[in-house]
Amino acid sequence: MKKLMSLLGTLALAFAFVLPVSADGHENAMVRVLHASPDAPAVDVYVDGEVAVEGAEFKDLTDYLTLPAGDYNVEIKPAGDAETVVVAADLSIEAGKFYTAAAIGQLENIEIAAMEDDANFEDGKSKVRVAHFAPDAPAVDVAPKGGDPLFSNLEFKAVSDYGTLDAGTYDLEVRPAGATDVVKALDGVALEGGKNYTAFAIGLLEGEPAFEVLLAADGGEMAMAPETGQGGLAQTASMNWLLAAAVVGAAAAGFYVFRRQKQDA
Repeated sequence: MKKLMSLLGTLALAFAFVLPVSADGHENAMVRVLHASPDAPAVDVYVDGEVAVEGAEFKDLTDYLTLPAGDYNVEIKPAGDAETVVVAADLSIEAGKFYTAAAIGQLENIEIAAMEDDANFEDGKSKVRVAHFAPDAPAVDVAPKGGDPLFSNLEFKAVSDYGTLDAGTYDLEVRPAGATDVVKALDGVALEGGKNYTAFAIGLLEGEPAFEVLLAADGGEMAMAPETGQGGLAQTASMNWLLAAAVVGAAAAGFYVFRRQKQDA
């Protein structure tokens, strides 16, 4: 019976993260977490004192987690160390909206950057923005290969507005602001119609881990990041399996209880 209760508790926790409406009827928000601090070790993320993400390493981007709208205290701690708080922040989230909370900066001055993600899509169009989270990189421009910038003079910590592009495949360049030198070539960036994306510039220009661009789909379902041919993509996996497992597990648990009741009758 103890094992059964433990299973049911686990299933309840799974449903709390998957269902779109909380138990008290209040609408929820969707929040994902990015580890973008290049020299920080693996971390655990706590929300109001409870572990929400465990063992996130540099470049890890979680799926969206469901939380009731409201105010939260977010703490980042070294993985497995519940006592040491590396950085903390208070965040407010609104019902029906999507957010990304990123740990940015190097370990000695790490901080949490929060941004709202656009979940309003346009048929046949892609909306794209750039987040400059590479702490030793200068202000940058992002442009089509050999063309004029789409995003200009983005300094560290800056997050651009979304720009709208036709769906398709693009060869892009990251350049020092106002210059023609190429910091990073992004060839074959595939943008699908009806999807929105954030391009996270992360890593270090000097040293390891090296500067790169992490491209992730924003809002909507728990979508995989698109193919760019660059590697270092957000390793996101759909949480639909969690819902399916919870349903199957609940059914199995119910059947187990039914059988025990019949046997005891």
